[in-house]
Amino acid sequence: MFLNKIKDFWVKKIVKKSLSNLKHRVSNSSIKTVGIIIDESLFDKKENLVNELIKNSIQKQDIKILVFRDVIKKNETFNYPTFSYKDLNWNATFDQNEVNQFINSKFDLLISYYDIEKAPLIQATCLSKADFKVGFESVDKRLNQFMIVTSVANYKVFIEELFKYLKILNKL
Repeated sequence: MFLNKIKDFWVKKIVKKSLSNLKHRVSNSSIKTVGIIIDESLFDKKENLVNELIKNSIQKQDIKILVFRDVIKKNETFNYPTFSYKDLNWNATFDQNEVNQFINSKFDLLISYYDIEKAPLIQATCLSKADFKVGFESVDKRLNQFMIVTSVANYKVFIEELFKYLKILNKL
């Protein structure tokens, strides 16, 4: 636990340094594929979030989810690719193949569904190849191109606001 705190501090320092050089991609294409990074310790209603996206004309097969958990027990099984602190090494790179595949996937939209900065979450968002990144305003402003002011528990409000502004930005 203590080692995770030191690792978190160290990796955040590396990520914050890389954020100063971060260049966001600019794309005028419409949103078809969506990636979601969720902190399961704060929000466990993944299916409800996906259903809200489907209600707003995103196809289920075009939605990919990556789940973060603080601790993963040995014999646990998951419905979605899941990672934790142990999958992030001290150089701020991921050891797990599923995480690297998600990061290297080209998404039209990446939803960073967490409002507390944890090193693995912000690094996954930072490294993502997504064209348009959306998250909560409580997370570092340089990480996402669009921030929504609400709490993690209000997923309906988050999706409602997201699609309202995506329509204004002609992303749909």
